[in-house]
Amino acid sequence: MTKIVECVPNFSEGRRPEVVAQIRSAIAAIEGVTFLDQHSDPDHNRTVLTFVGEPDPVEQAAFAAIAKAAELIDLNQHTGQHPRIGATDVVPFVPVSGVTLEECVAMAKRVGQRVGDELGIPVYLYEAAATRPDRENLENVRRGQYEGLKAEIESNPDRLPDYGPAKLGPAGATVIGARSFLIAFNVYLGTGDVEVAKKIAKAVRHSSGGLRFVKAAGFLVDGQAQVSMNLTNFHKTPIARVVETIRREAARYGCAITKSELVGLTPQDALIDAAQWYLQLDMFERDQILENKLREAMSGETKSIVPNAFIEATAAGTAAPGGGAVAALAGALSAALAGMVARLTIGKKKYAAVDAQMKDIAAQADDLRGKLTSAIDEDSAAFAEVMDAFKLPKDTPEEQAVRNQAVQIATQHATDVPLRTAQLCLQALDLVYFVAANGNVNAMSDAASGAFMARAAIDAAGMNVRINAATLDDQGQAQRYVEEWRSLQAQAMLRVDQVLAEVEKRAALA
Repeated sequence: MTKIVECVPNFSEGRRPEVVAQIRSAIAAIEGVTFLDQHSDPDHNRTVLTFVGEPDPVEQAAFAAIAKAAELIDLNQHTGQHPRIGATDVVPFVPVSGVTLEECVAMAKRVGQRVGDELGIPVYLYEAAATRPDRENLENVRRGQYEGLKAEIESNPDRLPDYGPAKLGPAGATVIGARSFLIAFNVYLGTGDVEVAKKIAKAVRHSSGGLRFVKAAGFLVDGQAQVSMNLTNFHKTPIARVVETIRREAARYGCAITKSELVGLTPQDALIDAAQWYLQLDMFERDQILENKLREAMSGETKSIVPNAFIEATAAGTAAPGGGAVAALAGALSAALAGMVARLTIGKKKYAAVDAQMKDIAAQADDLRGKLTSAIDEDSAAFAEVMDAFKLPKDTPEEQAVRNQAVQIATQHATDVPLRTAQLCLQALDLVYFVAANGNVNAMSDAASGAFMARAAIDAAGMNVRINAATLDDQGQAQRYVEEWRSLQAQAMLRVDQVLAEVEKRAALA
């Protein structure tokens, strides 16, 4: 399965296209990276680039871009509306497909250490990669901007970087982290009074009592007041809700929204949700979109959706993929079914009372599905580690000791993976239970199937836990593994019974 990571670095340059072109060239020089988008703003004096690829080339491209920006951008000469502390101001890694957020955290740390060691640039880790709670929020890290950080970094212990020297050069500092997808979204107002934008930003941003998944600030851009925002979870705080809140706030100050803009890319679902809300398409289905229907028809997706490659690989007679990977696949299918029932419920008048909760369930199900899909490859990789450890030489007592230690470490990892699969499947069962109890009654068989898949996955993962744990020298640890799995199994059996009771009741089965 291809692993895809998105990187969205922000550079403190939006007025010199020749500089941005050189940074883009540094990214393009890395094989395996696909460039997707550029957004440059001269008022903010900032450029946002978006590229994707597998983890290793994305890491290499991110480092190359940071190095090139450090050569070309001097923060001592930089001015602009947008807060900044570095030539390369912020570099987030975002999991897209086959990659977990934890893997993106590891990428952020590797790139951060390399930037600090090789380029001599102070690096702060943020969001999911943050080493301190107060650094999870980017605005805390960027407090005082370049000038404020320059004055404090050498004397204030709270401003010490995670990597690199406690001293700012012309390239400033760089903030690197891992996060889920966010939407950068700006709304322009029919006034030149920036104070109005600042007041509205305060009203909508979460940190000052506004909407939960909104970060906002007010600026003056091209003579217009602008509310500049990051929407960190569009499923839970939709774009339409944000826009309508700003519209009402603007009316208080005698002005209106004149336009809005996206910075970089946005998921299609965010725009569909907004269109569905504004047009009041209560009975809308995704397959009513012409392009979606055409894509499905022309790609032949409806003819066969069986994952043949995985099935063939499992049947091939090789040791991997095996039972642990199949357990993860079953768990991913359980999460997929939970998301399916949630989406079959969203937008239906009959279930309006649970619409917001179903959107949340669908988002959680997608996250679980991604983690469980990643566990398919993780299980096979863990088994390969065990086999490699057994192949180590054992001719001398020293070699035997090294080999045994390697086998034990690899076996423990091979036990951790299926145990984690079982934990994720129990979370999927909780989602299945909610959609079974509250979702579209026409999809009850799908909810029940989701429960059966999760139960099978937990049982299959448990067998892998027990077999691997039995070979550990540390029997105390082995017992803890098995006890935790048995607890998960017991909880799962109870949850499955609850799901089936709801299905029987709501579907009025014969």
